[in-house]
Amino acid sequence: MYKICVKGNFSAAHFLRNYKGKCEKIHGHNWVVEVLVGSAKLREEMVMDFKDLKKTMGKTVSLLDHNFLNRIKYFKKVNPTSENIAKFIFTNIKKLLPKSVELLEVTVEETPSSKAVYTGG
Repeated sequence: MYKICVKGNFSAAHFLRNYKGKCEKIHGHNWVVEVLVGSAKLREEMVMDFKDLKKTMGKTVSLLDHNFLNRIKYFKKVNPTSENIAKFIFTNIKKLLPKSVELLEVTVEETPSSKAVYTGG
């Protein structure tokens, strides 16, 4: 399998529900997002163009950027943890990819030492 990865970022505020500690208060992060896709076969010598993958990622990340995540419809029911943010991004990007490209994983880095990975399923 061939794989490619792109990185992006977004800034947003959130708080965690049902959590005892600092993160139960409103706070913000500058998240780093990595999207890994793959394909068993190359089309025009590529899995897909990096530019197109970045644009696809950007459509989803723009929904989160400079937002209060708890007010986004999805996160009104789902706690906006890094794990759930990774799943949200994965689910939205998967809908936008060509059928020949498989979304393998989305990584959401909350801080340089803390990240969550979602691989679907």
